[in-house]
Amino acid sequence: MHHIRCGSGKPLLLIHGLGGHGQSWNPILDDLAATREVIAVDLPGFGKTPRLQGETSIRTLADAVTGFVHAHGLQGIDAVGSSMGARLVLELARRGSVVGGVVSLNPGGFWQGWERHAFFSSIWLSIRLLRLLRPALPALSANPVTRALLLAQFSARPTTLAPDIVSDELCSYVASPAFDELLAQLAYGEEQQGAPRGSIAHPLVIGWGRRDRVCFPRQARRALAAFPDAQLHWFERCGHFPHWDQPAQTVDLILGALGGASRRLASPSLDAAGSHDFSGPVTQPV
Repeated sequence: MHHIRCGSGKPLLLIHGLGGHGQSWNPILDDLAATREVIAVDLPGFGKTPRLQGETSIRTLADAVTGFVHAHGLQGIDAVGSSMGARLVLELARRGSVVGGVVSLNPGGFWQGWERHAFFSSIWLSIRLLRLLRPALPALSANPVTRALLLAQFSARPTTLAPDIVSDELCSYVASPAFDELLAQLAYGEEQQGAPRGSIAHPLVIGWGRRDRVCFPRQARRALAAFPDAQLHWFERCGHFPHWDQPAQTVDLILGALGGASRRLASPSLDAAGSHDFSGPVTQPV
């Protein structure tokens, strides 16, 4: 499995979302690597890692990551995932012995009813548009107006994003041989399995953007119901990718929850939806 490895300290595994690759984490990679040894993988069928033989699904990707962790002697490594990768790290946490602390950023898998169809159809149409525009993606990403149009579903602040990061990410979506199969699996395949209260011994934090148009914020309640040991952090003015829209806050959340530099992280309180919010600055970890 191709991966980027940088920094020093306690190892930290980063798992990208659907269509992405290890460099999807570039907006926060250096800040995390200042205090942790960061390992950002290309999942099978994405980036520079060949696709799996046979089915590509959350189950088979979790098996592949488990094999990677064991092969590199990283059992119990802390893990952070985004989108599809966020669902994947929840699955690894549910399995018990593979990872330690987990931060799951806007996880997929908690759709109900029409939300499934909205997710599948919108992403299906988006990837086909991107494939048609592939030769022009660098130029389109460089223009603030077209960048905003391309990322309307994914980012609450698209014009602030670096054009090269956007272009690299969109080109990765287009090039992924596993994209279509995994998209269908995510929308209509296996259900996200939860973990009973008290079954997860390590820190577990779920982060969610208030303006997520891929995994709607109402789904956060379902995620907490499935993983009652988790705490929920809301990202304000943030879409589907907190590490894009709120990179500094994302770094603070990860290092505060999983250990790293001395950071100020908000303490848990109960919001109106009955989920844990972080609303007052303190220096203690989650």
